[in-house]
Amino acid sequence: METKLQRIKHPALKERVVTPEVAASWITDGMTLGLSGFTRAGDAKAVPFALVKRAETETFKVNIFTGASLGSDIDTAFAEAGIVGKRLPFQADPVMRGKINNGDMLFVDQHLSHTAELVRSEVIGPIDFAVLEAVSISEDGMIIPSTSVGNSSIFAEHAKNVIVEINMAQSEMLEGLHDIYDTGKQGERQPIPMMHPDDRIGTTGIRINPEKVRGIVFTNQLDSPSTIVAPDADTQLMAGHLLEFLREEIREGRLTDKLAPLQSGIGSVANAVLHGMIDSEFTDLDVYSEVLQDAVFDLIDAGKVKSASCCSITLSEEKMAQVFGDFEKYRDKLIMRPQEISNHPEIIRRLGLISINTALEFDIYGNVNSTHVSGTKMMNGIGGSGDFARNARLSIFVTKSIAKDGKISSIVPFASHIDHTEHDVDIVVTEQGYADLRGLAPRERVPLIIENCAHPMYREQLWAYYQEALTRGGQTPHILEKAFSWHINLKQNGTMTQKVDELV
Repeated sequence: METKLQRIKHPALKERVVTPEVAASWITDGMTLGLSGFTRAGDAKAVPFALVKRAETETFKVNIFTGASLGSDIDTAFAEAGIVGKRLPFQADPVMRGKINNGDMLFVDQHLSHTAELVRSEVIGPIDFAVLEAVSISEDGMIIPSTSVGNSSIFAEHAKNVIVEINMAQSEMLEGLHDIYDTGKQGERQPIPMMHPDDRIGTTGIRINPEKVRGIVFTNQLDSPSTIVAPDADTQLMAGHLLEFLREEIREGRLTDKLAPLQSGIGSVANAVLHGMIDSEFTDLDVYSEVLQDAVFDLIDAGKVKSASCCSITLSEEKMAQVFGDFEKYRDKLIMRPQEISNHPEIIRRLGLISINTALEFDIYGNVNSTHVSGTKMMNGIGGSGDFARNARLSIFVTKSIAKDGKISSIVPFASHIDHTEHDVDIVVTEQGYADLRGLAPRERVPLIIENCAHPMYREQLWAYYQEALTRGGQTPHILEKAFSWHINLKQNGTMTQKVDELV
């Protein structure tokens, strides 16, 4: 039977095992913590909850830096305990979201490739403690991450102290999957030596001075399952439209039948659209993405994928049991990297990615809102979508054309918050169809978006707005006093629908 200490292969570090409560006691008011975890995978689990427990008898606040969202309801517990001063760069928790939108907590919404650069350049920080989940520590003191890398390596390098959580529920078969590479300082670095999605350029673990390891905690808890929902009729239609577009690219000679490396954003819609490729003719695919969700493993099962690079593996409960129950089947196809590398503009541009991300809404000119409901209420954060949209070969955004049983149109006259400008958006897809915006002036985009992507119940309203806007002129015609009238009507009357004769 495996003992816990066998996971610590560095002799001197065996003496640094402590309880979560002891480790948490080292963290004091005003400190900044760098926590492992990216989209509910590989997150530190024990020390965060020991901090929450301390908050029952002590008053303190800490700043929380992560890779992306945390699992195990850690962000919920943090928010309810009121111990977070500032959170970055991404979260996806409804309780924390409420605290952010009420102004009870500060949130810094960052491109996910940027956090490491800001830590390295000491613009943010310093990081007092990095708390990192691992499957083991090697003989030479390397930390072997679990199911995510995220920002763990940059946190470990720059933190004053490191606490390692060795999770006995995570398989040691994960060792060897990781490819940890540090770019070095800006102005001194070399080109990142990656030419293909499956190139290995770094080490299999996080190298740090073992003296920085203040303590080691043992846990035994699986990652939280993802919250994605199964594909539905609308997402199947969206997948069909996307496949139609890709086939046209092949006919025009811009892609081959092997396509190009694929990136799919976080969430149910992007996952479902990628899932639609299972029954397609495309094979021998490379995936180069932030997160590998269920659809990627379904594609591997279908014999469609030859390699899959990521910084996190986030699966539904059923898929998690299947994948890790037969991990040898997938192991040789997987590579896990720091998010700075998975999302790096240099690599995204070099590899020529096809990037598929989810929009909350987009407007008649192709500006995309990924983060804010009605322009002010934060949902999750921009995540990595901007890293990919600006630099991909094909920047594709997908969304259903309506929400809340038709009370909300996802295509509006003017996006209420803009994360991705028209300059970074190539293709928009809904269940109604797709619009290829490349090389089109603003006035050329409008008819395609309205007729191909908007829901029929909102097309007349959109045309009425645009026709009136044309009377004002301009490169990008708008009626500023009416540009957000749909969002105002939603707030006042619970719907974006209006009678056309009331719009003029």
